[in-house]
Amino acid sequence: MNKYIAGLMALLFITCGSAQAQFFGSDDTVKDVTTGVTWLRCSVGQVWDPSVETCTGKIVKLNHEEIAIALTQAKAQLGGDWRLPSRKELVSLVCDDCSAPKINSKYFPNLSSEAYWTGDKNWMNPRTYWTVNFMTGHTYNRFFPYQRLPVLLVQKK
Repeated sequence: MNKYIAGLMALLFITCGSAQAQFFGSDDTVKDVTTGVTWLRCSVGQVWDPSVETCTGKIVKLNHEEIAIALTQAKAQLGGDWRLPSRKELVSLVCDDCSAPKINSKYFPNLSSEAYWTGDKNWMNPRTYWTVNFMTGHTYNRFFPYQRLPVLLVQKK
């Protein structure tokens, strides 16, 4: 039975391509089988609307002080250990073949085409943090924690 399931999964990766088979959506979360993390589909401030299968509401841009509060609320309301993604995790969502926003909109609808926070500090200037820009798909290391940017949350499951 396990060989059958493994063969089926391999066939999915071969026939669909890794970009198609990387994610599995379930209500308001998306499992990334490549990185092993679970994402909230919507940016902070938005909610998943299953009747139209999209994120609705206004994206709220947060600074790092506000992110700490949002993480506490997410853990209390959703359970689990929600956090900012690492730069590597957030970059793994970039879809080079997609128009802006450069992300698979089937799994992450209504994402903003701008820089999103990561939890990684810039090692060259530890006062700044790395971001991933979904307009370009590039990473930047020049944002200070007092600046307000959109946020996606992730947890290891």
